Amino acid sequence: MLLAFGVMKLPAERALSLQHRQLQFADIANLDLREKIGQVGFVAALSGFRAIVADFLFIEAHVAWERTEWGRVLFLFRQVTSLQPHVPLFWDMAAWHMAWNASAAAMNDQSQPRLALRVKAQREYFAIGKDFLERGIKNNPDRPQLYEALARLYRDKYNDHDHASEFFAKASALPGAPSYDKRFSAYELSYCEGREREAYERLRALYDEGEKERLPTLIKRLKFLEEKLRIPPEQRILDRES
Repeated sequence: MLLAFGVMKLPAERALSLQHRQLQFADIANLDLREKIGQVGFVAALSGFRAIVADFLFIEAHVAWERTEWGRVLFLFRQVTSLQPHVPLFWDMAAWHMAWNASAAAMNDQSQPRLALRVKAQREYFAIGKDFLERGIKNNPDRPQLYEALARLYRDKYNDHDHASEFFAKASALPGAPSYDKRFSAYELSYCEGREREAYERLRALYDEGEKERLPTLIKRLKFLEEKLRIPPEQRILDRES
């Protein structure tokens, strides 16, 4: 079985190696790369082995990550997500490696003395991660996992609370979504200028559902909004001590 698998994967490795040389990964952070790669030619020949080849390439991507070979990580995840577009894990992991790991490496790259260029590279990796998640959602519109990941990216990398709230809300509306998505959407909304009243109403509705929703962060944000909106004292929530 090992020998057979070794023979089967040789065409895939040759095709990957050839495309890797042709694409010159010095410009790996350019989003135009997606248009250059496309779905590799060996898919048609190995159509019955798409899942096996995708898993093999996923493992290769993990090895490349351990070696901090960011160009190869991106190259391999392009192939993995093309082969198995309906597996949310692959899109999620691809985005995480680009928007979190590769971006951090770019920002801390001591071989690049210019801060402006490091920041530029970091932001390009943010954009690549975002692109993975947006295309993952198009292929898996009913899976909350990818909406959550995109919400976290907007929150943690772009400091965009408006879009973070939007995508946590979209995740919360899907079957199987965890209960915290609805709460996180309201938290993010509470940071948006001009939407404080809407955020207050949503947080207060959660608070009124009962003790299980009265978590420290929710209470903290609710009290902040009570002060900002000048909610009458008799309408405010009680302190824990009271």
